[in-house]
Amino acid sequence: MLYKFTNMTQEQAEDISFNWHYDGEYSFYDMEADKEDLEEFLDPEQRGNSTFAVTKENELVAFFSVSKIADGTLEIGLGMRPDLTGQGCGLEFLKEGLNFVEFRYKPNKITLSVATFNQRAIKVYRKVGFTDVKTFMQNTNGSTFEFLKMQYEC
Repeated sequence: MLYKFTNMTQEQAEDISFNWHYDGEYSFYDMEADKEDLEEFLDPEQRGNSTFAVTKENELVAFFSVSKIADGTLEIGLGMRPDLTGQGCGLEFLKEGLNFVEFRYKPNKITLSVATFNQRAIKVYRKVGFTDVKTFMQNTNGSTFEFLKMQYEC
């Protein structure tokens, strides 16, 4: 395993929240872009034991969060450090993240939601076996955006 998943510390949450800034349209994913998301990410109680810092060779490279929905279904959220995006690292990271979640939680299904403009991520999700479920509109970052809900059968 190249990536190590550990419970996120406050220092790591603050690093991601205030120092990770994405270029162009991907700035949509900056933690500071949505006040509610930022507050949730920075609150240790809300992060609980379900938000993980992902390190590679002891360097923080990503985060991975897990929420239980129902009936053995988990929802995940994830992000890579901005300087690592678009370099072909996503597939390996996602595969290891799914292995981690399947081993730790033993879900039947894993879902995620992604902004539809993010074709780069959608391509990676489909490559590992996620399928499209539906599109929906969501209020976030001060406006309304289209998202794609995707699902992975374990």
